[in-house]
Amino acid sequence: MRPAAYLLRPRARRFGAMSSAADGSTPPTQPTLRTALDAVPAYVPGKPASAPEGVTAYKLSSNENPFPPLDAVRVVLDKALDVVNRYPDMASVDLIGAIAAFVGCEPANIAVGTGSVGILGQIIQATCDPGDEVVFAWRSFEAYPIVAALAGARSVMVPVDAGQRHQLGLMADAVTERTRVVIVCSPNNPTGTVVHRGELEDFLARVPRSVLVVLDEAYLEFVRDADAPDAVAVWRAHPNVMVLRTFSKAYGLAGLRVGYAVAHAPVAAALRKCAVPFGVNTLAQVAAIASLEARDELMARVDVIVAERARVAAGLAEQGWQLAPSEANFVWLPLGTQSGPFAAACEAAGLMVRRYADDGVRVTISEPEANTRFLEVCRAFGPR
Repeated sequence: MRPAAYLLRPRARRFGAMSSAADGSTPPTQPTLRTALDAVPAYVPGKPASAPEGVTAYKLSSNENPFPPLDAVRVVLDKALDVVNRYPDMASVDLIGAIAAFVGCEPANIAVGTGSVGILGQIIQATCDPGDEVVFAWRSFEAYPIVAALAGARSVMVPVDAGQRHQLGLMADAVTERTRVVIVCSPNNPTGTVVHRGELEDFLARVPRSVLVVLDEAYLEFVRDADAPDAVAVWRAHPNVMVLRTFSKAYGLAGLRVGYAVAHAPVAAALRKCAVPFGVNTLAQVAAIASLEARDELMARVDVIVAERARVAAGLAEQGWQLAPSEANFVWLPLGTQSGPFAAACEAAGLMVRRYADDGVRVTISEPEANTRFLEVCRAFGPR
């Protein structure tokens, strides 16, 4: 017998295959989805490596670290396999403690997520209601307009300048009463350029404290520009600033999806509220901790990549290419309408690169053999 509460509850209308709505209209024939999804652009991943027969293929499309995991990381991963039948530590206590010790802050200032892009989604969920605004440079990381649109927020894209750099003054001008977040990507993906201390401080002086400024440093470890800011010091000095970082690039853990935010305690707490429960898995947690412990060894690998970046940049300059200096693990070729033909030439040579419509092509610095072949394609194609 059904309980009285069930009998007293108004019954919902049930639409049969031949039924019609009360106003005579035809009822929906499929589930109703959010209209905000119509404005969400698709994320385009880097193409996997492929090559003609007899040619070694290289994937230069996703900014991945070409080095395999460290032995110390393999050891902890192997041990952690014994407990993957259990849920991970949802609070990521050990990982957050290790990150806090590395950064030099309190655990309350750290939030973790599934890569920096996962935390980016948490940021927008924590700050934006439909109709709010997110300001960022363009081109920049293509996930920015995606996470904004998913929240029903409006993306305000401020073009980079002729040198492929953020125009921080124009970004400050773009802030309105509906702006909730401004994202500064440095080094900028895909152009590779960095903002400098003085211009960042001038920018922050103009941004209201009610607006959260996110310093996205996914490629921090590759930076050698002496004028690049110390983002943690900037965070300490400004109550509306936070820092976003990842273990995917320099640390070589892209496949495990773990990143972190350094934020003032109320913001960090809000990010943790918006996290997917148990999102950072056990393997990711132990691998990230082991990577921090082996950071000197990992940074030696980064130095090798930076040296290759310098070799590629010098080779391109010798060929006559005039490109913005990159502080990341990739180079950016603003080829315009020649982006498609150049990407096709790379693919024919067994190099998968990342084309951004008719804006340009981003090419990851990878194994020396791949970088040398990339220079050969550039020489044959000719500078633009």
